[in-house]
Amino acid sequence: MTKNYRWFQKIYLNLISSIVFYTSIPLPYISGLDFTGVSRLVTLIGLLIGGILGIFDFLIASIGMPILTRSALVVIVWIIITGGLHLDGAMDTADGLAAPDAKQRLQVMADSRIGAFGTMAGLAVILLKTVALVDIQNYRWLVLMAACGWGRWGQQMAIVCYPYLKPTGKGYFHKKALGPYINLLPGLFSLIVFITLATIRYRVNLYFFMGILLIGIIIAISTSAWFNYKIGGHTGDTYGAVVEWTEALFLCALAIF
Repeated sequence: MTKNYRWFQKIYLNLISSIVFYTSIPLPYISGLDFTGVSRLVTLIGLLIGGILGIFDFLIASIGMPILTRSALVVIVWIIITGGLHLDGAMDTADGLAAPDAKQRLQVMADSRIGAFGTMAGLAVILLKTVALVDIQNYRWLVLMAACGWGRWGQQMAIVCYPYLKPTGKGYFHKKALGPYINLLPGLFSLIVFITLATIRYRVNLYFFMGILLIGIIIAISTSAWFNYKIGGHTGDTYGAVVEWTEALFLCALAIF
């Protein structure tokens, strides 16, 4: 009994630690939090964030909010819930990519100030998410949850599959915590189960189901690989960039369906 209690307590504390680390959701003070393994549960945190956004979208739709205004508000709440953590990384990464060589890129990304390229990248992500959501009329809650989930599974891909370029950086502990490739499977499995159950329950079109599944996998893998190709590895900033661009591109692709 004591062993089972300790196991549940550990899972509970890990989940709370992940929520505290990756979101700005207000929680009461809880002792015993350990942030070293938060990246293991990041895909579940994505589904949680997407679920909150889906509920918010439903509530403002029920009072007759036009879809353009609704989509803009959803994206704003999206930024608020994450505390701009990943968007900041995407903007710093864009500034770094503007530098001519890899060494300078890391130096630019370490600078907390946002430059012109970072500003443009941030605006591009926000704009793409907003206009894509305007074009997605049905199953928006499912799309939002899937987008947030795939974005964070893409982050796990970046952590596990590619070298971390700053051994003393703030994101290095993620690399140590996730370890081998097999640790990508729980997040992938949770996304597949969620999408399958949701589509069966609500009788979603088969093509839409396959689109959510295959497009999510392809974009999550591609974004993490692309940033690795451009920089030669990953940092905490590029982890955030992978999340933001996976989410934005996933929504753009699903707008076709």
